[in-house]
Amino acid sequence: MNLLVMAPEPVDAAAVREALGGEDLGDAKILYVSPALNESRVAFWMSDSDEAIAEAQERADRSAAALSAEGAQASGVAGESEPLLALQDALTTFQADRIVVFVRDDDAQRYREDDVAGEAERRFGVPVVEAKL
Repeated sequence: MNLLVMAPEPVDAAAVREALGGEDLGDAKILYVSPALNESRVAFWMSDSDEAIAEAQERADRSAAALSAEGAQASGVAGESEPLLALQDALTTFQADRIVVFVRDDDAQRYREDDVAGEAERRFGVPVVEAKL
C-alpha cells in the first residue's frame, strides 16, 4: 500500500493504524506531508515562511522516523500551507493508494467547510480518510 499522510503535527504508526481501522503498516510505503503553517498572522502577511518550513520539516522527519520504526518505508516532506495544494504537490511524485488527512480540533471546522477530504477525492481520484489528532 502507498499511503500519503498529511498532518499539522507529528504522528506515529498507532495514529495512522487507528485512522485506517487497525490496518497493518508493515509493508506500507508512506509519504508524510507536514504543511508549513504560519501560526502568526504577521508572519503570514509578511510572507516570512522560513520558520514555518523549518518547523514543518522537523515534524516530517520525526513522523517519518516514528513510522519507519514500525516497519513502514516512510519519508517526510514539508508542504504548502494550503491543504489541497500540499496534497497536489505530493501526488506529483508519490502515487498514493489512499490519503489520510489528520485534523486538529481547532482546524476541523475549516477543513469541513472547505471539504478538504471530499474535494481531494474528487480532484485526485484517491480515497481519503479524515482523522482527528
